Amino acid sequence: MKSMLKDAAVLFAITLIAGVLLGGVYQVTKEPIARQEALKLEQACREVFADAASFEAGSFDAQEAERVLSENGFAAQEIEDCQTALDGGGTAIGYVLTVNTHEGYGGDIRFTMGIRADGSLNGISLLEISETPGLGMRAGEVLVPQFAGRSAQAFTYVKGGGAAAENEIDAISGATITTNAVTNGVNAGLCYFAQVLKGGAVNE
Repeated sequence: MKSMLKDAAVLFAITLIAGVLLGGVYQVTKEPIARQEALKLEQACREVFADAASFEAGSFDAQEAERVLSENGFAAQEIEDCQTALDGGGTAIGYVLTVNTHEGYGGDIRFTMGIRADGSLNGISLLEISETPGLGMRAGEVLVPQFAGRSAQAFTYVKGGGAAAENEIDAISGATITTNAVTNGVNAGLCYFAQVLKGGAVNE
C-alpha cells in the first residue's frame, strides 16, 4: 500500500510539473504565434488587394455568413474571415474574404479573394489546396489568373477552352471537380458581398 501511494504521489508530481511547463511554453510562444498569424493574414490580403494601405477586421459575423450562403445555395462553402481594405485616408475601398470550399476532390480548398467596393474582383490567392498533382493542383496556374480584374455577379466555367464572356473561365483539363469547387467558392464570396457587404436584400 505504501509503495502504491508513493508511486501515485510521484506520478502526480510529474504530471503537475509537466502541466506547469507546458503552460509556461504556451505563454512564451502565444504572442509570437499570434504575430506570425497576423503577418500571414496581411500578406494574403495584400496578394489580392495590393493598393490598400491597411486592412481592418471589422465586425464579421460567421453565423450570418453561414445563413446567407445556405439560403443562396452555397451550403458547401464557408466565409471564414472578412477584412476591410482601406486607403491611405482610412476610407474603405473594398474587402478581402477568406473562403473555404468543401467541394474539392482532395479536400477543402481555402483562398482569399479581393473585392472592390464596386463589386469587381481583384483576384484570388490560394491558401490551402490538396488536389491531384498534375490535375487539380494546377489551379494556381490555370484558375487563379483568370479571376483577376474581372467583374461579374457569378462566374461559370467552360470545358475545352474558349471562355469568352466576362463571367466565364476555362476549366482545368481533367479536373472539373476542382474547377467547380473554386468557382463555387468565388461565387459564394460574391454572393456574401452582394447580400451583406454591399447592403443587399438581407439587410433590407
